[in-house]
Amino acid sequence: MVTFVNKLTVHGDIDEFLAVKDRLTAYMSNQPGYLGHEALRSLGDERVFLELAVWEDPAAHQRAVRSEEFQALVKDLGPLATPEPGLYETVEAAPRAR
Repeated sequence: MVTFVNKLTVHGDIDEFLAVKDRLTAYMSNQPGYLGHEALRSLGDERVFLELAVWEDPAAHQRAVRSEEFQALVKDLGPLATPEPGLYETVEAAPRAR
């Protein structure tokens, strides 16, 4: 299992960014190997977002992002936000406190 982490700094219209992000999330959530995701927004800067997506393995993520459909969708993101993407593996995990 791997986690895709993408810090996105929005420099365009936030509502338009959110609409593009929603289309990308809908596409990715239907891809083989996708296990789930979480979107976070910075409390210190409303233009900074984190996308965390869990995948079965790096190959599943790579197949999804290399597809023509993904490439067509993600081109709309460039004018709106600067991404800082990366794949990560878990080195430690603890259950959430209740």
